[in-house]
Amino acid sequence: MNKPIKSGILTGFLVVGVSAGTLFAVRQLSSMGHPPVVGVQRGFRGTGLFQVYNPRSLADLMVQAQIPVILPPASTDGLKAGEAFQNVRVMKNLSVGQFTRLMASITTWVAPEQGCAYCHNPDNMALDTNYTKVVARRMMQMVQNINGNWKNHVHNTGVTCYTCHGGNPVPKNIWFNNPGPAAKGIAETQTGMAHPTQPINYSSLPYDPFTPFLEQDNTIRVQGSTALPTTNRSSIKQTEWTYALMMSISQSLGVNCDYCHNTRSFRDWSQSTPARVTAWYGIRMVRDLNNNYLDKLNGVFPAYRKGVLGDSPKVYCATCHQGIYKPLFGVSMLTTFKDELGGPPATTEMLMAPYIPPPD
Repeated sequence: MNKPIKSGILTGFLVVGVSAGTLFAVRQLSSMGHPPVVGVQRGFRGTGLFQVYNPRSLADLMVQAQIPVILPPASTDGLKAGEAFQNVRVMKNLSVGQFTRLMASITTWVAPEQGCAYCHNPDNMALDTNYTKVVARRMMQMVQNINGNWKNHVHNTGVTCYTCHGGNPVPKNIWFNNPGPAAKGIAETQTGMAHPTQPINYSSLPYDPFTPFLEQDNTIRVQGSTALPTTNRSSIKQTEWTYALMMSISQSLGVNCDYCHNTRSFRDWSQSTPARVTAWYGIRMVRDLNNNYLDKLNGVFPAYRKGVLGDSPKVYCATCHQGIYKPLFGVSMLTTFKDELGGPPATTEMLMAPYIPPPD
């Protein structure tokens, strides 16, 4: 009678006849320990509301999230910027001191190497010859909109230009409408599965969950609320899109699924954490920013700043969060810029002089 095969990775490889070199590699890997992790319980015991963090990863993120030196607040007295300078359209009611401080800060937040000339024409700073100046003006309105109209998501912490840009002219985490792979593989569905991409943590899920949910207003849902099919007609394909979006949110914030959901019942709001409500507003905020600010700048962005389908760059959760459950670990840079960026904007209309493109 044959002896029963013992369980274990090594014995299993012996059964199928793996080479000695592979066995040595497996034994070496099996001797390595797991990375040190820290667990944080965020709910009652037994509910599965437990977050796991790697201290080394958090340390790297804390280095990346260091904020620049904040200039001291300027006096609100004196001449207004709209009176002292030409073509000031968004921040015209600030004092000259406040306006100058904000411009210097934006240079540090967005273009520390390029300087003022990244947006302004050095020969005449009032002109709108640089597309970046037109975009920056609209982005200031967008920041005011976030801080003034989306407190259900950003609360009193708020955002500044630095939250997304982090010292870079173009934020690191943006997205474009994705046309999909050029050649379709055997294992691929119409959603583009089997083509893992970075924004969904390289999972084999639909590659573009952003267009249907963060630009378009499609239903984000997995399971129905009744035993039999009634009003919820979500297909498996739609469910996979929802999972792709959730995977992206989890990666963007560096958290587990149960940061928002209770795994006993993912759909039940009464068992979910308050973070789920915050995320609900966040999805709608991102949709607002993409539709009413970034998409409307399509005629201003040059071709090289657009996607392969000719669309504007857009934002998603990672644009602000950058892998952190709270952007900049919850440090508020808005506290000393409330007059300038606190919002809401005086108007949502695009305030700009007729755009003057550079000469050919």
